[in-house]
Amino acid sequence: MPETIVLLDMTTPQRAERLRALLPPGFVLTHGTERGEEHLKAIIAEADYAISGQVAVPGEVLRAAKKLKLLHKWGVGYDNIDIATAKALGIQVARTTGSNALPVAEFALGLMLSALRFIAYGHAELKTGRWATGRLPGDTFTLSGKTVGIVGFGAIGQNLARLLAGFGCRILYSKRTPLAAAQEQALGARHAPLARILAEADIVSLHCPLTPETENLIDADALAAMKRTAVLVNVARGGVVNEADLVAALRARTIAGAAMDVYAVEPLPPDSELLTLDNLVVTPHLAAMAADTFEPTVKRMFANIAHVSRGEPVPERDRVV
Repeated sequence: MPETIVLLDMTTPQRAERLRALLPPGFVLTHGTERGEEHLKAIIAEADYAISGQVAVPGEVLRAAKKLKLLHKWGVGYDNIDIATAKALGIQVARTTGSNALPVAEFALGLMLSALRFIAYGHAELKTGRWATGRLPGDTFTLSGKTVGIVGFGAIGQNLARLLAGFGCRILYSKRTPLAAAQEQALGARHAPLARILAEADIVSLHCPLTPETENLIDADALAAMKRTAVLVNVARGGVVNEADLVAALRARTIAGAAMDVYAVEPLPPDSELLTLDNLVVTPHLAAMAADTFEPTVKRMFANIAHVSRGEPVPERDRVV
């Protein structure tokens, strides 16, 4: 009897077939077809394994699962999964550690350039037939030679530092445990407290997990501490930034601009004030998506599921619970 893997996120038939083509023998794959907790409960009920990309998995959904052995995060951050409930129910949780590090780092770099040079604004204006060269919302700046503050210096932050080396950027980073001096030298980065990063950086790029310590880390006080010419980039989690404070700061030009790929509520509501700002670049949680990493990441998830199916442990680097 084949075991069932359910992808909780909605997907296209074409993408589902790409996933099925990579399935190990003995498994079948289903997927979400609509949004909402009730639908998640229905599709997880008889699943042996579940995969979550951007879909939140609260305790109520986990409790609806009758035989779930493993919940696998498609990506790294698992703050949208009720880990405590999974543990209480005996459901293992895994992730693909480091799988999206380079795509997210590259995307962050792209957001920096777009925010500094009003690329997205110019694109949107020209699409409506307006030639915006002489009426941009603010001054444009190059990235080369600037000070970049990287908040959270794991695999993504370190990949970003390597990319920025080609721009001759000065890198300051914050991390709970600083790197060894030799690692800092190799990456051209120097550890600094957040207060110094906010004060000195021309670009502040967020790459930290969402935890009780980092929730609303960037609030009105933090934004006021930044340079008026600075740009904020968030590809971490929406809750790291107080969005109401960011809207106020961008309207008042407390900082020059920002770029966001993640939000406190996703999908971002169409009436969000974030969509009304001309000095903010917004993208719909795209940073980890890259065709280059699709097959290796999926194969790794399926391999972890196969481990559990055989009664073996998930490899330590991917094990959460």
